[in-house]
Parts: sequence; C-alpha cells; structure tokens
Amino acid sequence: MTDTENKEFIFTEGELQEIKMHVAKYPEARSAVMPALWIAQNKFGWLSDQAIQLVADTLGLSFAHVYGVASFYTMYFKKPMGKYLLEVCTCFSCGECGGKEILQYAKKAIQADEQGVSPDKLFWVREAECLGACDTAPVMQFNNGHYVHALTEEKIDRLIEEVKSGKLPQYERIPLNNQSLIG
Repeated sequence: MTDTENKEFIFTEGELQEIKMHVAKYPEARSAVMPALWIAQNKFGWLSDQAIQLVADTLGLSFAHVYGVASFYTMYFKKPMGKYLLEVCTCFSCGECGGKEILQYAKKAIQADEQGVSPDKLFWVREAECLGACDTAPVMQFNNGHYVHALTEEKIDRLIEEVKSGKLPQYERIPLNNQSLIG
C-alpha cells in the first residue's frame, strides 16, 4: 500500500477559493499553476501523481504541463520526504563561513539516511543553492519559508528540539548592523 492509496484527492472549498483568487490575477489560468501546486503540496505533504492531476483538473490543464512545472522547481517535492525541510546554503559565502560543515552537522544531528531524512521522517536536510543572505552566512531556509541566519551547531540543535516540541521558527529580524549575529 502506498502513501496515496488511502487519501482522497480533492480541494476544500476554501482551497478552491484561494486557487480562484490566484487565477484571477492572470490573463490565463495556467499562470496560477505554481501557487496551486503550492496549495496541493501544503495539503498533501508532497506532489504525488494524484495531487498533480488534481491541480491539472482544477486549472483545466494537462497532467504533462503541471508535472513539467512541478519537476522543474526544487521547492516542489515529488516524493515523500521529511515533514520539515532544512536547506543549508553551501554556496561561496556560506560555504566559506562554515555552511558545508553545518550541513554535515545537521545531517548528523537528525541521523539522516542517504536521502537526508531522519528516521522518524520529521526532518529532511539538503544542500541549497544561494539563498541570497550572504551577509548573515551561513544561512538555512526552513520549509521553503523562514530563514535562520548565522548558523551554528547550537542553533541547529535548538531548532531541532524546538520543532520536535511543536515550536516552528518565526521570522528573524536582521538589523542593518548585524554585529549582534556575530560570535
């Protein structure tokens, strides 16, 4: 039995209204495919073929078109992974400031398998391309949303413990003079 066999693939009335709101912003419904995929991924946890078909049917598009968009962007998950994605930037600035070591530490801290997933399927760690926050390197993006700046092993440990206890990271305000982030 797969993850998708017991799920009913429908959008709620509220989700359909949200998709209609996105469709209304554009001259063609297909332009709303990315926010519709995002809504589906948030609902189902990942984009199975059934979830992609639901988006295609909702927008009046072909499965191939919607699958093409979903498979192009790394923010859309095409297989079940951990519930919470931790993406550690390892590009030049972050890499030089310890991003590669933090990535390895995060994998070790969650006891990641070869896919980067924790045994309890709560966390998924992977390398990220530039997150555009070089001034607060190394940086991590949490679940395609909030950034965690000036990463340390202690920050990783604290984040993992807080998420396990039900507290998700909040927006972190970074002052222009970010000396408070350094050491």
